[in-house]
Amino acid sequence: MSAYLFNRVAQALFVLWAAFTISFVLLQAMPGDAILIKFQNPELGLTAEQVAEIRASYAADSSVPVQYVRTLGNFLAGNFGYSVQAGVPVSSLLAAHLPATLKLAGLGFLLAAVLATIIAFLSSLAPFAWLRGALQSVPSLFISVPTFWLGIMLIQIFSFRLKLVPVINPGPWQELILPVATLAVPISAPLAQVLVRNIDEVITRPFVAVARAKGATHLWVLWRHVAKNALLPTLTIAGVLFGELIAGAVVTETVFGLNGIGGLTERAVGSQDAAVLQAIVVLSAFAFVIINLAVDLLYPVFDPRLRTKTGAVA
Repeated sequence: MSAYLFNRVAQALFVLWAAFTISFVLLQAMPGDAILIKFQNPELGLTAEQVAEIRASYAADSSVPVQYVRTLGNFLAGNFGYSVQAGVPVSSLLAAHLPATLKLAGLGFLLAAVLATIIAFLSSLAPFAWLRGALQSVPSLFISVPTFWLGIMLIQIFSFRLKLVPVINPGPWQELILPVATLAVPISAPLAQVLVRNIDEVITRPFVAVARAKGATHLWVLWRHVAKNALLPTLTIAGVLFGELIAGAVVTETVFGLNGIGGLTERAVGSQDAAVLQAIVVLSAFAFVIINLAVDLLYPVFDPRLRTKTGAVA
């Protein structure tokens, strides 16, 4: 088990380093200069010498390798640098905007899991082939819907036409209803597809036939014997989907004007604030790696066969 844990942690560290390095190279290759964009504004009245001093304070004139080593060392020490546009530590910006994104992402993933489970189990319980086929086609419909379009349509229907969810001065939970639904629908699609496929595969196994031979109903077999075995493989895709969840959160926050990491990313891209963008990329990669690492480590706990294999390897 120790070798299994070491391999997974090593892979996680490599992914973090790769995400940092790739984002650093891409940000360095961006045209323009965020410092010059802000401080060469004639309205500020700064001289060329003052702008040069500001650039020196940000170490903007250092060579790329020097900037890479310095930035990597600062990140390892928990120092994400300063935002050129806001003039405050990037860590402060992340602390101010991260809670809203975590709340949106957590509720969105929870709703996505509920939707996927409902679709998968209803399709298994459907008494007619045409109804089963219709339910199984729902995930394909969900996954093909663009997030920004879905958000706009939900606002148009539920806010402007039905007037069920206010968009002007909503309450702290009212403002999350439509964004959570917008985020959950496309994420629920691959979860439902994998869960339906796993149910169809597990339901043909011998232990299910034995349970039916003993007189168990289809619903009882589905809930008691099939659910656990079908849910296990879904854990893997759930971890992978977190990356899509982050991307969807950025788009969703932009559509609904939420003050989270998505809005911060949009402003940082517009102002070419490299320090903020670098921190957001690394933070997203860190969250993605932690969730997938947790899934990898929990999988043997739920599946004794993998526990035996990892123990044998260790």
